[in-house]
Amino acid sequence: MAVIQPFSAEQERALVNMRQRYDAWIEADRELYAMPYDLRRKKVGEYEYLYEIFDRSGNGKSLGAWDDDKQSQLEEYKAAKAALKERRDGARDALGESSRIARALRLPLLSADAGPILREADKRSLLGSHLLVVGTNAMAAYALEAAGTFRDVPDETEDFDLAWTADEPEDGTQLWDMLKAVDPTFTINTEREFQARNAKAYEVELLVAPSRVETLAGKDRPRPVPLPEQEWLLPGRRVDQVVPCRDGSPARIVAPDPRWFALHKLWLGAQAKRNPLKRRKDTVQGAALLEAVAEAMPHYSLGQEFVESLPDELVRYWEEWAKARG
Repeated sequence: MAVIQPFSAEQERALVNMRQRYDAWIEADRELYAMPYDLRRKKVGEYEYLYEIFDRSGNGKSLGAWDDDKQSQLEEYKAAKAALKERRDGARDALGESSRIARALRLPLLSADAGPILREADKRSLLGSHLLVVGTNAMAAYALEAAGTFRDVPDETEDFDLAWTADEPEDGTQLWDMLKAVDPTFTINTEREFQARNAKAYEVELLVAPSRVETLAGKDRPRPVPLPEQEWLLPGRRVDQVVPCRDGSPARIVAPDPRWFALHKLWLGAQAKRNPLKRRKDTVQGAALLEAVAEAMPHYSLGQEFVESLPDELVRYWEEWAKARG
């Protein structure tokens, strides 16, 4: 039996509409995020100034003494921000409708807890460039890439694995600021510094390949332990899909090349030190995903060029899968 149950025409149409509306919404939301938090006319002593405000506490800096140019600058800012909010809110309403329809059509779903994190990361332009979804939550994106639903394959967990993948060194605390913006109750697990946990005990774990560990700013958190096997998730062509969440909202997932992710999962499933329950899940997911690539993702070649690119550690799992498939 095929591992993928193809989507119906109605399901495909719902996904196309949701993606189009998501792109319109996130574009407006990114533009809003890039604007100053606020501009205000402020009196200091006997003089007035135009101030750029950074946060809710009113911290900011002067942009210069108040004059006609500053008044025009403030008016233009307010008009641009109002127009962007109107555009974003209109797109959000249409997007919400599309996402609710997608959920009702029994499409692959993402955890409601993961959705806000992904949307905030996307607003800050971190998805794909700095962060990849590398855990079980990625399976929903792979299902959409295969234009169908996995049969009898676990596709959701109550934690969230992200990989840091930035090419160039970053400053500040981009990742931690993003998590705290989603939920201020996030704290670092002092016993596992690569893990953040919120008041509901929802866990976000950060992974990193040794080649990318130096690009994470020294003050940023969580602090991942470099894992050599994370290098396997960097090459190839990444999957980029917008997935409905269980609460009816949408979220964008950028995940590793499904061929590499599948073999990585098969490798994980063979690691004796790993939790036995997770090992079984890893093996099932890895085998199913490779089969889905063979069945429904012709744009991801499983030909000789790909096989020759595999490191020695993964060749065994490729050969075992290929032999079992016949």
